[in-house]
Amino acid sequence: TGSSDPYCIVKIDDEAIIRTATVWKTLSPFWGEEYEVQLQPGFHSISIYVMDEDALSRDDVIGKVCITRDMLAEHPKGFSGWVSLSEVDPDEEVQGEIHLRVEVLGSPGSQRLRCSVLEAR
Repeated sequence: TGSSDPYCIVKIDDEAIIRTATVWKTLSPFWGEEYEVQLQPGFHSISIYVMDEDALSRDDVIGKVCITRDMLAEHPKGFSGWVSLSEVDPDEEVQGEIHLRVEVLGSPGSQRLRCSVLEAR
């Protein structure tokens, strides 16, 4: 139909922590959702998967963004901006980007992740 039913899943070290709402029948979804979760001291990466909900079969992965602990350390005040999606399956071509705001709050022993999933295109 030329459109998707996108939603996002945020994973910390491959454990799903957050799922946004599904935005129906669009290629330019707006979520505007903000989450705050506790981070384990030894976490390695945060992955945001953009998914296409499918009622008749398994949901499709549109693409993903991976933010490593080192990348977050390079941006102590957090990161905000458009990030290109990368493929999950090497045989699939991925086009699109997602607008995120990610920051780590607190001290090293008690860190929280604030993640804003804003929009995609």
